[in-house]
Order: sequence, then structure tokens, then C-alpha cells
Amino acid sequence: MLVGPYVKNKQPLVYRTFCNALASGHLSHAYLLVGEAGTPLKETATYLAKSILCDHPNPLADEECIVCQRIDRDEYPDFVFFDGAEGSVKKADVSSITSLFSQTALEEKGIMVYVINMVENMTTEAANSLLKFLEEPPENTYAFLTAQNEAKILPTIISRCEKIRLLLAPRSEVISEAVALGVDKGDAEILSYFYNDASLVKSKSEGEDYRSAKNCLDGFLEALVSGRNFARFTMEKDVIPVLKGKSALRFYFDMVALVLEDVVAMSRGSAITLSSYATILKELAASLPHIETTLVDVMTMRNEIEFNINPGLLLAHLVDVITRE
Repeated sequence: MLVGPYVKNKQPLVYRTFCNALASGHLSHAYLLVGEAGTPLKETATYLAKSILCDHPNPLADEECIVCQRIDRDEYPDFVFFDGAEGSVKKADVSSITSLFSQTALEEKGIMVYVINMVENMTTEAANSLLKFLEEPPENTYAFLTAQNEAKILPTIISRCEKIRLLLAPRSEVISEAVALGVDKGDAEILSYFYNDASLVKSKSEGEDYRSAKNCLDGFLEALVSGRNFARFTMEKDVIPVLKGKSALRFYFDMVALVLEDVVAMSRGSAITLSSYATILKELAASLPHIETTLVDVMTMRNEIEFNINPGLLLAHLVDVITRE
């Protein structure tokens, strides 16, 4: 995904703010990008970081120069990235930043930049260490923090940053634009929940990880309609062997929760998002009891992924939770 067109066309406030800061030479030492689920926070933060380091900004990162390419390949030593979406950011992670950034920059530009995605997922110890670093940042050091839940961030961290809020495009608009780019409507409906940009939806829809998870989802939903035994068999045969890593598990549980949310909406007579799944949603609404309680339980189980629970056991339990009478 080329993030430049997205930032310029979909996030004009972010674009103008950062262009003006670069042009005037008045960059903040730390930025906090806040956005709802689906906004490409990680991609936008990385793009703005590239814009500081880019060889040929016009006016922001060209995404084509050697520096931009090296950042994409994780080969630029003065750029550090930690992803809180993949698990808690710990004190050791922040310590590695402070240790590295206390040294002289390795590149000729003399500028060092770090990005922490989903900063609300930091441990308390990590947050306190980050706060100390933000209070006395080294010269020519810049931070980009992202968050979906601002309420979970230390107020003192927020006060040390320039906050920029990303706008959330209507999902119907994202879906329409993605379909126009050639994305299957069903894929667009699902991925628009996770990615609030049509080009990013298209890119993710072509990925092997998504295709595998989507196939697992479709097979499991069909099995659920056929009953608990068939659902358990399908889970053990076709899902558990495929979904082994935490990232895949999170994605899968999020997709199951999205389906259940639409089942709840349908049972209440409300509009649904996954119109391509209307038939099977109707069958699930008629066959699954306690659906609202089940949705809460599934979301709770999703959080348990971080506690290193055996993936197979967690997925097997998912069947029992959804099909309980």
C-alpha cells in the first residue's frame, strides 16, 4: 500500500499539519496518532516517520527512495518499530530504544525515529520508562505513537505528544471503493472492519494469511449450521492445523466476532454489514441460542490469546461456547 495518497486524500488534517511542520522546521519531538479500529495507524505513523528521513520528500515521503525502501525492509538502523498489536510492549523494549537512541546516529542524516504502534498495550513499567524518555528526548530524535484507546494511555504521556486524530471513513464507502478496485464484495465487507482504506483492503485480500483465515471461517460457519458434531470435526480437521500463531488467532477470533455481531443485529431486526453472508447469518440466528452472551464470551476468549493458551484448546473451546444449548 502506498500510504501517501491515502494521507493526502483521506486525512487532509494530518497531511497539512505535517507538511507545515516539515516546511517550517518545527517538528514536535513526539506525535500521538489516535484513530478508531480500522484506521491504518501503523502505516500512517511509519509514513510520517519516513517523511522525516526521506531523501526526496515532495513534500512528504516519496516511498521510493533508498531510505524509504530500507525502512520497509527493516534495514535502516536509525529507525525502530515496535508493534503493540502483536503483544504487550514491555520495559525491555523501551529500554532497547533508550539505549540505542542515547548513542550517535549511524546514518549521515543524524536523525533517529521510533514508532510504537498501539501504545496502550504497554505494560505499566514500559509506560513509565517511555514517559521518562519523552520528558528528556535526545536532540534530533522523533517519536510516533499510535493508539485506538486513548483512555488507556498515561495522561502524562499524552501531554508530552502532539496529538493528531485520524478520520474514519464510512465503511460503506470503503467497501464500494474496494469493490471498484476488484475486491470480492464478501472480502471487502470483512476487511473493511479491520482496514479503513480501500487500497489496503485490496492488498490484504490478496495475502495468503487472509485467504487461509477466510477459508477457515467459511468452512466453520457452514459446519455450525450443520450442528455441533460437524462443527467440532471441521474445527479439528480444517481450522486448528492452519491457525497456529497469535496473529492468525487474533484475526480469526475477530472475524468470528464480526459474524456474531451481525447475527445479533439480524435477530434484532437491525441492518447487517456482511450482506454477502445474509443467508448463513439467517440460519445461524435461527439455530444459535444465547447469541449475545456468546458474543461477549468470544471477545473474552480473544483476549486470552495473549496469555499463551494452547491455540488448539482455545479453538476447540470456541466450538463448545458457540454451540452450547
